[in-house]
Order: sequence, then C-alpha cells, then structure tokens
Amino acid sequence: MTSQLDKNADCIDCELTWFNSILEHRIKLHFEGVQTSEDLIESIPPPKLPHSDAPYSEIVHQFNLLPAERLILILSVVPHIKPHLLDTFFIRNQNLDRGYTEFGGLSGNSHGGFLPTGETAMFLLAGDKLSARLRYDEMFKSDLVLFAQGILYLDHQQVNEPQLATALCLSPEYRERIITGQSYAPPFSSEFPAQLIKTDLEWDNLVLNPVIRQEIDDILTWVQNKDVLMDKWQLKQRIKPGFRCLFYGPPGTGKTMTACLLGKKSGFPVYRIDLSKVISKYIGETEKNLARLFDRAQNQDWILFFDEADSLFGKRIETQNSNDRAANQEISYLLQRIEDYSGLAILSTNLRTHLDKAFARRFQSMILFPMPNAEQRLQLWQDIFLNKPFDRTFRRSVSRLNNIFGKGFQKTVRSSVGCQ
Repeated sequence: MTSQLDKNADCIDCELTWFNSILEHRIKLHFEGVQTSEDLIESIPPPKLPHSDAPYSEIVHQFNLLPAERLILILSVVPHIKPHLLDTFFIRNQNLDRGYTEFGGLSGNSHGGFLPTGETAMFLLAGDKLSARLRYDEMFKSDLVLFAQGILYLDHQQVNEPQLATALCLSPEYRERIITGQSYAPPFSSEFPAQLIKTDLEWDNLVLNPVIRQEIDDILTWVQNKDVLMDKWQLKQRIKPGFRCLFYGPPGTGKTMTACLLGKKSGFPVYRIDLSKVISKYIGETEKNLARLFDRAQNQDWILFFDEADSLFGKRIETQNSNDRAANQEISYLLQRIEDYSGLAILSTNLRTHLDKAFARRFQSMILFPMPNAEQRLQLWQDIFLNKPFDRTFRRSVSRLNNIFGKGFQKTVRSSVGCQ
C-alpha cells in the first residue's frame, strides 16, 4: 500500500519536472533573444495533481492555486529539496564578469546554492516581456493567496531596494507541511516568545459546574466550526474574526488546564505567551515583539494563551509623562492586534478588575473559575484514586482532609472511589 510520504513525493516530483521544463525553456528563450507573444505557462501547463492526502496536492487544491502561483510555490520549495535545480542561474555574464541581474537571487551564509528572490520568480513568469511583467506583478501583492495565507513571504531587509529584489521565502509552517505532512511547532526564542503547552488529561477529566462547562463547550463549538461560521455562513462580513475569552478566578482552579484541553479536543496547538520575553523597557520594543508573535500566529489555527494577562493588559492610566504615554500606546496596540486575530485568544488572570475596560467589551466570553465545591472535590478525588490501593500515603492525606472538611469525609472517600 502506497504511503502518504510516497504519494507526496510523486506529486512533488511531477511538479519539479514541470518546473524544470519551464526553467529550461525560459533560459533558452532568453539567450536566443526570442520574443514570443505566447505565455510560457500556457504553452507548458502544470500537471494535474490527484485529489489525495498527499500534503503538496492538498495545498494546491485547498487554495485553488493558479499555474503562476504554483510556479512561485515550487520555486520556493526547490532550495529545500533539490537545490541543484537552480544552479543554472549561476551562469555569469561574460561582458560584465558578474551574474545576470534579471535572474535575481541571493547567496546564503552557509547554503552554497542559489536562493531565489521575487525577481527570479518574475523572470520565470515573464522573461524580458514588459507587458507580462506588469501583468504578473499582482502575484506578489500581500492580499493574494500565497502571501495572505502565510505560505510565502518576501523577506524585506532593505526598505529602499526594489520589492522583488528580496528573498522569496517559504514559511517554516508550510515547509514542514509540504515535506513531511506534519504541523510545525516554532521553537521558543526571543523571536517567538511562546511555548507549546500540552496535558496528559482528557476532556472527561474536566471537572466544572454545569454552567461553566456549557460556556467551555460553546468555545469548543466555535473552534471546531469557525470556518463554517465565517466562510460558508458569511459571518465574516458582519463580525470580527476570531474569538476572545477571559478566564478569571483564584490560582489552581483549572484555567490553564482548560486551555490545554480545548487545544487537545480541537486538535489545535496551544501556545502560552511568555510575557517576560514580550514586555520590554525600551519604547516600541513591546509592540515589535507582539507584532512578530501575531504575524507568526495568523492563519495557523493556534490557540494563544496569555497567562497572568493583567501584567500586559492592565488598565490605561492618565498621561502625565512620556512613560505613561508609551504604556498606553502598548495597550492600545495590543487591543488592536488581539481584536484582529482570527483564531482563539484566551486571557487568564486572577483578578478581572485589573484589566482595562476596553478589553472587556471585546470578549465574547468571560468565565469565572471558582474554587471547586465539595461535590467537585469529591469527583476530583474519584478521578485520581478510583480503584487505586488505599495505601499509607493516601490514608494519611485523607486523614488530613478529614480534619478540614469534617467527620465522615474519610468514609465517603473510601466508599466513593472503591478503595480497599
């Protein structure tokens, strides 16, 4: 039986064959000085990829990529899997003793191959034909699918250089998906100040009162059906994207665990924001850190969990000096970015009153996590110790709790959890 990896390799191989054919014909036309009115992509159409679970084929069909978009996509993939296919671009211009400007491209610090730029993609699409270059220029706009969905990005290092002179980069998330079919977990760093958090518990281990449990179920329903609600039901024309909720209550009441279980149940990763890496004493740096975080998370279906959120989402204060003004600007910027985030954002705090009121108006859900009552505590004990041996350590723990909750607690626990 053909594995997913083999099917994916077959799809990519077909696309690479097509890409190599386009490259050879474009180089031939360029050096022969042949001007043709026919579009090269129309004369050499891309292969028909099967509708299968092969990751590359899934991406092509999911976003209905046009031939020009497929050419740009496979160009960005080539350096990761077959970099030697681009060695042709190392041809030197003998008259100038340098590479050809029209090929674009960059040299890496450790990579010995040719790194494509936007100009490389434009050369393959249009060659020297000016009208074709003007027509294909829209392929590189930020609102088109390849860039809007975060599949590709142009790495602008110098703002004064031409737009297409910048590196054409495949995002780490889609590189992982295209090559392995797996999801990508960014490593924790100053560039990405968030950690992936998980739990070994299951959805049924969540012990909450029925009202709170229903509110959590409502959030799960939105996470699992947000594409249907926003796209098929066209709600994106009427409401802001994303879902924002506040978990508040005393420490140890299950706020972080609930966030982890929402991610586990829905299949989406949960990233806890490390506020120590986000907040900076230098003016403007906090906003930059937040921008990198939200730009990376956009279109990734990540659940962002802001623990101890009041340290970042605190109340705005009356402006008396430049520091006050900068602090208020940080909160205003955060308010804007979290409102525009298309995924689930969860803020957790012990004290709801410490948050700025402007955030409260933008939460679709605010859920109080109180200390568990006696019935919920008993259920927690049952989940932990059901059918476990009533050993000396457990007996000592129950004895102490018996002093706290009153006589009869030990007997209740014995009979409830089935201890011997």
